Amino acid sequence: MSTNGDTKQSEDTKGAFQRKDAAFCNHITADGSSGFKAEAGRYHLYVALSCPWASRAVIVRTLKGLEDVISMTIVDCLIGEKGWSFTDKKPKCTLDTVNGCNYLREVYNLADPGYTGRVTVPCLWDKQKKTVVNNESSEIIRMFNTEFNTLCKTDDQKRLDLYPSNLRAEIDELNSWIYPQISNGVYRSGFAKSQEAYDPAVVDVFNGLDKVDGILSKRRYLTGPCLTEADVKLFTTLIRFDSVYHTHFKCNKKRMVDYKNLFGYICDIYQIPGIAQTVDMDHIVNHYYHTSINPYHIVPIGPDNDYNSPHNRDKM
Repeated sequence: MSTNGDTKQSEDTKGAFQRKDAAFCNHITADGSSGFKAEAGRYHLYVALSCPWASRAVIVRTLKGLEDVISMTIVDCLIGEKGWSFTDKKPKCTLDTVNGCNYLREVYNLADPGYTGRVTVPCLWDKQKKTVVNNESSEIIRMFNTEFNTLCKTDDQKRLDLYPSNLRAEIDELNSWIYPQISNGVYRSGFAKSQEAYDPAVVDVFNGLDKVDGILSKRRYLTGPCLTEADVKLFTTLIRFDSVYHTHFKCNKKRMVDYKNLFGYICDIYQIPGIAQTVDMDHIVNHYYHTSINPYHIVPIGPDNDYNSPHNRDKM
């Protein structure tokens, strides 16, 4: 099982992990031309704070000042036999006040009664049409980035553009290798079921991290002085690395604190106002260490990384 859903991912004949595509791909637009108009109070976001894909959406919702525009439910960090569930008995977790469901799968079945596919977070729900708009994090964050600008809290948040036209080609190029090598690469390592599948996957991860570290030796962020969606996507993986992927997913060649530039980069983004509140290490470590590759569900004690430590990257 993965942090992104309640069903097993597929694997090839060599035991290599293969992630399936998202199922709902509608789009919200500012003018409503898509059939889904950006409106305050209309949309609801279902997320898991443990999940790096869902955390992307939580971060962009925060950076754009949309907390009062798009409501949000946080699922239980542990996945049971029936998948993601709702509870108010654990810190930061909430009941489903929008649809009154006990499990996220029930929400998906409200949108499509015959749906039997993966139930993933983030999941963006339309209260008006009573359906899932989209469950692909990359598409959700782009909608949040541009389509709700008239509803942002401040002018600075309205002007914030995480996918500016002059950097799109560069961002797309970064995404094209960071996702398979690093963001999904850690999963390919952790869920590999053979040495033959694990070996190239983990090499990919550290080749990618070495490349990123080199880029960050010359730039504050991946494309230069300004934060973009490429940084948001990478951050949600890196912030989990030392606590989870290093040990649990057998990516133990290096830690983030061992890199010259990566740890400072993580601290830099973590210290952006609002970002730290989207990171919950208790949700993260408890979720990951309660998966099938850790059958005794023993949660390790560390590490004691201080993401509020000085980084000096703002002087680059």
